[in-house]
Amino acid sequence: MQLDIAPQPVIALIAGILILLVPRLLNYIVAFYLIIFGILGLIR
Repeated sequence: MQLDIAPQPVIALIAGILILLVPRLLNYIVAFYLIIFGILGLIR
């Protein structure tokens, strides 16, 4: 049995935890999220 985990929910979960721990990181996390998934959307 192979466990196939999509990267987006995992990244969202980690980002949510980091935002709870260090709220100042919110701007950077959102910026990186938008940049990374924007690039992935253009490539696919």
